[in-house]
Amino acid sequence: MTASHALLGILAQQGTRHGYELKREYDRRLAGVRPLAFGQMYTALARMLRVGHIAEAAYERGAGPERVAYRLTDDGRSELMAWLAQPVPPSPHVSAPLFVKVLIALLATPDETAARALLAAQRASHLEQMRQLTKVKTDGKAPLSELAAADYLLKHLDADMRWMATTLERITAIRAEVLA
Repeated sequence: MTASHALLGILAQQGTRHGYELKREYDRRLAGVRPLAFGQMYTALARMLRVGHIAEAAYERGAGPERVAYRLTDDGRSELMAWLAQPVPPSPHVSAPLFVKVLIALLATPDETAARALLAAQRASHLEQMRQLTKVKTDGKAPLSELAAADYLLKHLDADMRWMATTLERITAIRAEVLA
């Protein structure tokens, strides 16, 4: 997901909005997604303005600096609909930093101790995050979008946990292969 597409979607639903309002809506609606920094958001807005996906709709002068409100253009709506129609392709490569760290630990240390310790620490970290997400799901206060994000994260954490268990079972053989 790109920040630009998320912002286009918010503008499609919300209409004309200032940058601060877009940031607030992004944070509110996409709570389980990677946070969007103000600088990143304004860079995305500048890029979308340059390519014609949004247009400046209004200017307001308040107590602070002048605020610009943005609106979605027809080109922006077309871009958003094209993006929504495309399935997200599964990654053909392992890009997880944990995988890389385990292989490097096996490669760079005299035995499997560092890799085992890394996996044990990672397992504890995953379990803690799983507990926090389960609390979000069971306290009955979270909106459905936050529950969906928690479910998504829990499934991925569970898959990581299964991968860690399998890797620990094979760690000696993996190390032998890495060093060969």
